[in-house]
Amino acid sequence: MKAAYTGWTWIHGDPETAKKQLEQSFKECKFLGYDTVENFAFIRDYYKDDPSELKKLADSCGVELVNLYGHFDLDVEASLQRAMEQVDFLSAIGGKWYNCQHGGFGDNGPSERPTDPQMIGTICEIVNRLGEYAKGKGVTVCFHPHYGTCVFSQSDIDYFAAHTKPEYVSFCFDTAHTTLAGMDPAALIRQYGDRIAYMHLKDVDTFALKTAEGPAKMGTFRALGHGTVDFPAVKAALEEVGFDGVLCVELDRPEVCNFHSAEVSRIYLRDVLGI
Repeated sequence: MKAAYTGWTWIHGDPETAKKQLEQSFKECKFLGYDTVENFAFIRDYYKDDPSELKKLADSCGVELVNLYGHFDLDVEASLQRAMEQVDFLSAIGGKWYNCQHGGFGDNGPSERPTDPQMIGTICEIVNRLGEYAKGKGVTVCFHPHYGTCVFSQSDIDYFAAHTKPEYVSFCFDTAHTTLAGMDPAALIRQYGDRIAYMHLKDVDTFALKTAEGPAKMGTFRALGHGTVDFPAVKAALEEVGFDGVLCVELDRPEVCNFHSAEVSRIYLRDVLGI
């Protein structure tokens, strides 16, 4: 298995500033021993006129940008068009995986809801069609169940899995979002091991989670080893199902700064998990 880090948390501001921050994320990740990186698909907007510029930047920093991460709304055709353009760009720079999720509910009601077959069915239509398209481009579509979206809980995931095509749609499970949903990450890995193409790792402070409500629950995410997720059990489950791919660390809200969180997690991966 290979360690990676996601760099979207470095990026903010105008396009030229964002491009410099992206370069900084590549350099810091490489320094810490992450040879593989991912980012949000919005970085396409900075390089869509010349994808080779981004590829050259990654190469010059010594990292491989293997994954872009996109979001869907419930407009099938608009979401599909946007995602196909992002997949085209990803293929042009040699990326291998496209993570994706429902974009969430925003301010439109509660973040946690009962399983909604109609809503999930809309997402299934998007990813089934996108997955077939992406396969022809050499890219694997990896769906990411996520807090505050229509695919989050065990029953959501089960419905989604039953209504998507395994030959076109894989999973990217996230140890933190799985924990927020009340699931055991290792058990979920064993259940859907043959459909996992990519993994996100982050820890959860379950003591803080006991009193967090709504979106504040995502404020309980921590660098690896600073929470209570049983990562040795996660690694064992991944080995059991034959996964030998990318383990990408992500932390939405760094406790000090991006570099510090990435360093803490890299030390944990190396010293505790041997990765």
